[in-house]
Amino acid sequence: MQLLVGLMGAKKAIEVGVFTGYSTLSIASALPEDGKIIACDINVEWTKIAKQFWEMAGFSHKIDLKLAPAIETLDLLLKNNEAGTFDFVFIDADKANYPIYYEQALSLIRVGGLILIDNVLWSGKVADPTIEDDNTKTIRAFNQKLHNDPRITLSMLPLGDGLTLAMKIFS
Repeated sequence: MQLLVGLMGAKKAIEVGVFTGYSTLSIASALPEDGKIIACDINVEWTKIAKQFWEMAGFSHKIDLKLAPAIETLDLLLKNNEAGTFDFVFIDADKANYPIYYEQALSLIRVGGLILIDNVLWSGKVADPTIEDDNTKTIRAFNQKLHNDPRITLSMLPLGDGLTLAMKIFS
């Protein structure tokens, strides 16, 4: 992610799902000094750990932590006329809301902007038609939605638990 953010010359980023802040830190480190990442999470305990690492690394001034449901934070950004102003979005949160986060992210990024979505292979479960739990069905349907979306250029990488890169090609 750090390399992608740097190659893009990204200045504004969003992360949906912070956990202990590793990805946030990776993105923030590649942003220019005046860059900013909005980090969305609801867990005070985990993000407290993240904030300690951001401070130690010297990048906390680039990170704006929003402790609220990400859907609300992203909606607020849209209401504040920030559509099309972000360069990069990373989504790694509750799988049930991936389709909503994706649509919000697609509205918030500029043409040529990049959305990364984690866990799209879901430990291989998405390829097994006998597995029908809610998260697997949601991710399977989400992957199909992305495959058919004419607004993006798509690449799914078999890294970790699967990482999708979606570049916005038009609104």
